[in-house]
Amino acid sequence: MPEVPKPEELMKIDYRPPERPWMETKPEFRGGRFCNAASPKWLEALDYPYARTWSVTDEDWNLPENWKDIVLESMHDRLNRFRSLRLFFDICVRCGACADKCHYFIGSGDPKNMPVLRAELLRSVYRRYYTVAGKLLGKLAGARELTEDVLKEWFYYLYQCTECRRCSVFCPYGIDMAELTILGRELLSSVGINTEWVMASVGSCYRTGNHIGAPPHAYKDMIDFFCDECEEVTGIRPRPSFNRKGAEILFVAPSGDYFADPGTYTFMGYLLLFEYLDLDYTISGYASEGGNFGYFISHEMGKRLNYKIYSEAKRLGVKWILGGECGHMWRVLNQYMDTWNGPADFLEEPVSPITDTRFENAKSTKMVHVTEFTADLIKHGKLKLDKSRNDHIVLTYHDSCNPARAMGLFEEPRYIMRNVCNNFYEMPQNTIRESTFCCGSGSGLNADELLEVRMRGGLPRANAVRYVHEKHGVNHLGCICAIDRAVLPPLLEYWGLDVEITGIHEMVANALVFPGEKKKTVDLRDRTLKGVEPEEIEEEE
Repeated sequence: MPEVPKPEELMKIDYRPPERPWMETKPEFRGGRFCNAASPKWLEALDYPYARTWSVTDEDWNLPENWKDIVLESMHDRLNRFRSLRLFFDICVRCGACADKCHYFIGSGDPKNMPVLRAELLRSVYRRYYTVAGKLLGKLAGARELTEDVLKEWFYYLYQCTECRRCSVFCPYGIDMAELTILGRELLSSVGINTEWVMASVGSCYRTGNHIGAPPHAYKDMIDFFCDECEEVTGIRPRPSFNRKGAEILFVAPSGDYFADPGTYTFMGYLLLFEYLDLDYTISGYASEGGNFGYFISHEMGKRLNYKIYSEAKRLGVKWILGGECGHMWRVLNQYMDTWNGPADFLEEPVSPITDTRFENAKSTKMVHVTEFTADLIKHGKLKLDKSRNDHIVLTYHDSCNPARAMGLFEEPRYIMRNVCNNFYEMPQNTIRESTFCCGSGSGLNADELLEVRMRGGLPRANAVRYVHEKHGVNHLGCICAIDRAVLPPLLEYWGLDVEITGIHEMVANALVFPGEKKKTVDLRDRTLKGVEPEEIEEEE
């Protein structure tokens, strides 16, 4: 793993425009600033074209002989299939409203990380081959030839976009840079240019049902271990079922929640909540992933991976689907599922078996976000909660990009947090809700070899956390995305912040008061609760 400059060095950001024109400035491929090339085995397993061994730092990327024709034909195909692509290419007036909205530009000062210029990397080629002005006037019309250097530049900067869509919030035309990034990555993929982190996750998910490649029995073993931990802390042992046909609900969670801390505590929170409710649910060992890294490569691969959830729901004969705290699972579900795999007519419109609430927003997808489900439980008084059990936590909330901007899920998580925690503080208004800053590591960029870019991109988020940490003593950052829970700990540590990351349902489980429970002295992380005396812990032991 490349060495990352110290924070004080990374903070020396130069926002002055470069002396040379942007078309003449090549990216610098050095450690910490690019993703590693995908191994051939993943491309072969997924039947992707031009699988080969190559290295990003090599001069020769071993492209197919007719690579230029392939890319241009792929662009032509997408211009015909996606009206949005041609529209976004044509309507941008380069006003610069998005320029300072990208976390990567803020953290790097690189003008090609301005969304307007990142899009121009693609748009300039479009002009050259698909517009009259570009064909006749060339550079004078902002057009340029497609060369290997241009292709390498696409790779460098399209993998410095987390598809978070913050720039789109501020664009007067609503241009969606995330769509341009996805389609640009599709063009790269058409000639075998992919990244290891994304393709390994996609290949594993395609083979076993989850990004980490865990087979069904390993998934079950992990959940059984969580049940042991829950029983150790609370005296209550959850009783999940696996691959059970005829259950009312299929529950799907991201692999990050059963693979590594702190996501594991969120999964324990799910289990305890469902046990409290005696919920009729099952977990599939085959649809064991809510996340969808396929969406970071292409629309087609996103569609292929999303299908596994609905295929399992149909096989098991459930009524509807409940999804965990994940990020891109919910953008895919809310913005793409109906045209990719739906409508899911074999399922029923979700109705809470506890409150009888009909989730009309899920009428078509048949899938409910767990924070919607839990907020509804609290609203109807179905959970006995002791907020004081989270008094050791001073909380702020990170609006995870996809559930926030793509789903509009702003109030439900906050409603839950205010009902399970006494100490909650918002970060500055221009850094939350629709304007939330990205974690800096989404869309398949959470690879260690990209650490410098990640730390730069996460700087705006870290600064907002620093504000509430210093003003209010915030010591926990809540979020509803598995990638956030994985990448925010090293980000905050790098920027010198002693703030832990927590999922929302971890805190719900901490606050839940079970009938007949043993005296609770510690939280799910085995940390002593505020106000508990040492002798109380000794008596319990």
